[in-house]
Order: sequence, then C-alpha cells, then structure tokens
Amino acid sequence: MNKEIKRWVSTSYLNLNYQNHAYCHEALMKIKQEKRDSEAILNLPIDLRALAKSPGIFTEIERVMSSDPEKMMAKADKMTKLTLTRWSADWRGATELYEQAANGFRASSKYEKAKVALEKASKGQEMQASPWDAAKHMESAAALAQKLSIWNEVADFYKKASELYVECGRAQPASDALGKAARALEDVKPEDAIQLYTDACEILEEDGRDQMAFDLYRACANVYIKLEKFTDAATFFLRLGVAADKCDATNSQCKAYLSAIIIYLYAHDLKQAEKCYNDCSQIDAFLKSDQNRSASRLLTAYNEGDIEEIKKVASSGTVSNLDHSIIKLARKLPTGDVTAVQMNTNDDLDEDDLT
Repeated sequence: MNKEIKRWVSTSYLNLNYQNHAYCHEALMKIKQEKRDSEAILNLPIDLRALAKSPGIFTEIERVMSSDPEKMMAKADKMTKLTLTRWSADWRGATELYEQAANGFRASSKYEKAKVALEKASKGQEMQASPWDAAKHMESAAALAQKLSIWNEVADFYKKASELYVECGRAQPASDALGKAARALEDVKPEDAIQLYTDACEILEEDGRDQMAFDLYRACANVYIKLEKFTDAATFFLRLGVAADKCDATNSQCKAYLSAIIIYLYAHDLKQAEKCYNDCSQIDAFLKSDQNRSASRLLTAYNEGDIEEIKKVASSGTVSNLDHSIIKLARKLPTGDVTAVQMNTNDDLDEDDLT
C-alpha cells in the first residue's frame, strides 16, 4: 500500500470520533466480503468512500483498529531503553509510535495521556536532530495543557517550543510560541503573561523584526492596564513608538505616543504626561501629527481646568482610532479633581519671580 494511504489511515482515521470506528470498521469489512459492493461504499462517510477502494486498505485498517495507544506507548518506551540485546535506542521507531498514540488518545478525549505522548514525541524528534518537528509537538502538548488548565505546563511547554524554534533560527515562530503562552495566561497568571510578552518582543527586536512585535507591545500594555500598573503600560506604548520609528510606521508611532499620554492623564499624573508630550514632540513626525494636536489640547484643557474640553477631545475621532483599552480610559477622563491640578500648577510658580 502506498505511503499516502498509510499516513491517512494512521492519522485521519484515528482522529475520527471513536464512537464511529466500530461502524466504519464493520462497513469496511462488509465491503471486503461483498467485494467492494458500490452500495455499501455509498453508505460510508464521505472521507472513507475513496479510501475503501484502495488496495490493501483492509489490512491496514484492521491493524489500526487493533492498535492500542497504551500498548504503543509501552512499546515505544522499550525502544528508547538500552538493554543487553539493544545497544542503541530506536528513537525513530519510538517517535512514530508516540505520535500515533497521541492521535489515538486525543481521538478518545484522553487529553492527559495525549499530552504525555506528545512530550515524548517531541523528545524523540529532538533526539533525531529535528528541532522544528520537536517544537511543533511541544506546542501541541501546550495546547492540551491549556485545555486541562495545567497553567505551569502551558508556560513551560511553549517556552520549550520557543527555544527549539530559536535553535532552528526561526525568530517569528519562537516569538509566536511565547505570545500564545502569554495569551493563555493573561487571566490566570497575568504577571507571567507580562514576562512572556516581554520575552516575545525581545526575540523579534534582536532579530530586527520590530514591526512584527507591535501587537505584542499592545497586548502587554493592556495586561498592565488591567493590573492598574499605568506607568508600566505607558512605558510599553513608548517602546512601541520607538519600534515603529525604526520601521517608519509613523501612524503607529504617533498613536503609541498619544496612548502613553492618555494613560498618564488617567493615572492623574499631569507632570509625567507633560514630560512625555515634550519628549515625544522632539520627533518631527509626532510634532506634525493629529495625535500631537489632540495631546496638546488635552494638556491645555487640564491646565485650564476645562472639563468640557477634556471630554470633547477624549471623544474625538483621533482618540477613537486608538486601541480599545485606551479609548475606554479616555472616555473616563478626567479622573480626580482637575481644579486641584490647576491650583497645584499655579503653586509651582516662584512667588519671587515677577517676570
């Protein structure tokens, strides 16, 4: 039987709902007895009809139907152990069995066992000097760990996958793996998610692919906002602005700077907002932008205690084009007592300075 059919049988067939396996097997055996009766073939699921006509399919399906994932795992484990009669481990054969066992366990919803099988399959690919395939298996194991809510394994498996992708010299999938881990942990382990997002950004930065990290910067900043760590959130938007500047992504750059200023204002830190505005205005692209004008209007309104103007700018089209999390903060401006801000600004003036 050709390799394509064997591969289909060992993967797709096992991935069918196990409740249908007995029916499919019975129908296929009936076809065998009736010498591939066309009516019997039509009664099969669509994806098995063509397969039923393939030479040697019945022998292979009988082998698959009689395959026990547990036995596959035990056999594979033996193949990796050295004995008096086995002087070297058969990682190739063992890995194939681990992969097939993982498919079988997943098909029967035994996710914990499938996860273990994928871990071992990943190690098998690693032992065969195939880090790419090892990383793919590790990502699949991480997805199952997420399904099982085993959060420490989610992080560990995706980190391992990322390391394997780095070994392949593939920065993008390495960063993507950490990003997947971070998204999975945002609600349950936000601090861990932040570190994962940070590491994912750094991988792309080191590879000179800053533009591919934009969404990661935003995602990390949003986690900081949820934790009410506003200074850190603003810092990540400023990092996004720097990355955008390297890529000549002017629109993203200006949006990032305005976002940082709005975050400082939401945190009721007018001085830091003004400092941020002044620093960013040294960049010509921002100085000439709509985002700069909106930031200037906001700061002027704060200094004048003009609540209506603050609300007007916060509802403007320029602000409405920012990230959703920033729009939500802007709609709540002003926070705190704007009059007090104005008084504090006046108090900062030197009473002996008559100029």
